[in-house]
Amino acid sequence: MIDPFHLEAYGKTAVNYNRDIEIFPVLNAIFESIYGENPYKSPTDMGVNMVGYCLSDDEVCCEASKQEIIRRYYTALCNLAKGKGSENEVNKIALLMKQARISTADRKTTLAAKERKEQEGAAAAAMELQDGTIITAHTSPLLGPSAALILNATKHLAGIPHEVKLIPQAMIEPIQTTKVNYLHGKNPRLHTDEVLVALSMLSLWDENCKKALECLPQLKGCQVHSTVMLSEVDHKIFKKLEIGLTCDPVAKK
Repeated sequence: MIDPFHLEAYGKTAVNYNRDIEIFPVLNAIFESIYGENPYKSPTDMGVNMVGYCLSDDEVCCEASKQEIIRRYYTALCNLAKGKGSENEVNKIALLMKQARISTADRKTTLAAKERKEQEGAAAAAMELQDGTIITAHTSPLLGPSAALILNATKHLAGIPHEVKLIPQAMIEPIQTTKVNYLHGKNPRLHTDEVLVALSMLSLWDENCKKALECLPQLKGCQVHSTVMLSEVDHKIFKKLEIGLTCDPVAKK
């Protein structure tokens, strides 16, 4: 809100929080009862906000802000699909996007993931690396899109040819058997944590696996989009790797 106290005292327009403005008369009365006068003429006088001094590149900050709005929009959509959110939250962010003149198409990974999905006819995911390179992957009988994506991204960063299979099928199949037959799971495909454990074991004697594993820290700050909602396990792994994740509000099949 416009701070009316600041405008009256200084003739300058300033914006402040509505609650600070509403409570200022009470605070003013407290100051006067204790000190005889209030050293502050307005709520704006009392604000200590140094964030403006941290902005060295306004364009970069604006772009980061727009991307955060899009990420929150996808989060709201997924929460709604899971029955945890509300249409009001989605509509609020959609309006904000309209005001900022942005759409989900402004997230590069969204476009890349959907394009890969169209090509393969299966759920897909895309990652934007720090240098702007886009890496994609899709669901296979052995791996989910997020697990395959991490393997593809680390192979690229380690300079390992795409056709090289870091985890042999002979190692994946016994894990799938355990998941389905012994743990009564419905999804035989490996999740990101299972892929990373397998990669860690293989790194003891496979140089490529070791190189790929050592590239994990380089994924920090990267952006990922999935055309399906991922499991809680995958969400936690991406969060631990400090990767920004968004998903379409579509349940896994």
